Amino acid sequence: MKPAHVALAVLVAAVWGVNFVVIDVGLRDFPPLLFSAVRFTLAALPAVFFVGRPRVAWRWVIAVGVALGIMKFGLLFIGMDSGMPSGLASLVLQGQAIFTVLFAAVLLRERPRRVQVAGMVLATAGIAVAGTDSGAAGPLGAFLLVVAAAACWGVSNIAMRKASPPDMFRFMVWVSVVPPIPLALISIPFEGWHRDVQALRDITWGGAGAALYVAWGATLFGFGVWGFLLRTYDSPTVAPFSLLVPVFGLAAAWVFQGEGVTPTTACAAALVIAGIALGMVRTGGRLSRSPAGSAEAGSTAAVKNDVALVREQN
Repeated sequence: MKPAHVALAVLVAAVWGVNFVVIDVGLRDFPPLLFSAVRFTLAALPAVFFVGRPRVAWRWVIAVGVALGIMKFGLLFIGMDSGMPSGLASLVLQGQAIFTVLFAAVLLRERPRRVQVAGMVLATAGIAVAGTDSGAAGPLGAFLLVVAAAACWGVSNIAMRKASPPDMFRFMVWVSVVPPIPLALISIPFEGWHRDVQALRDITWGGAGAALYVAWGATLFGFGVWGFLLRTYDSPTVAPFSLLVPVFGLAAAWVFQGEGVTPTTACAAALVIAGIALGMVRTGGRLSRSPAGSAEAGSTAAVKNDVALVREQN
């Protein structure tokens, strides 16, 4: 890769890692479901009027919009609002790689390779270790919500693989059209109409900035640049940079929120990252052409030409 493109890949990983801290900032102003609705509204408008049609079947736009936009981010935001620390959330969410391999085996009849199974075992052990640390850092229920969010991300990865969008930026803009209204409608009975109205009326500069960051930075900029890199290089060259996302997420939580990295968290991070990295390797020593995912706040996931599955997130 050219040095400038390496810098872009690292920048996207940093944007996606810091996104978890920014989500925490936004949750101070917004109820979680409303915040997710605002995030996708800003990502969709006004861009949807300028990007053209998504160039994939509408069923895949809706499927990813539901699995990724409504389920994954809804559960993630609720989990973080319920007490899941942002740094730990950035790590646990990488469990999406495990779910992606499992769902690919069940839904696509793809038999996982031995090295993928070994990677899944390592990553699962890391998530389990993170769960023990979560008991001290936040409620167990919040931890389980983030694990559920990772599972929904795995479903969206499979849908993205089937969709194989030729333009990830355009695809993500259209995916962002799907979640806002359902999320807002769900927010009214569960979070309260009056609370939603008050949050929108009393929004602070911090809340507005957080909403713009997760919409334009983590979603549009992140996926736009990631899609450009995938069009320029093959997936095995680009995908390993996604392993930096939890590193940036943990570092940002430590720097901006004073969230310490305990020995248990460090062990969990090492196991998860090693497991995901192992799952990318073929027996011949080359990286697999179908790695499961990148991350965001989050990131999101993507596929190039039905073989390059990229992980997002938030």
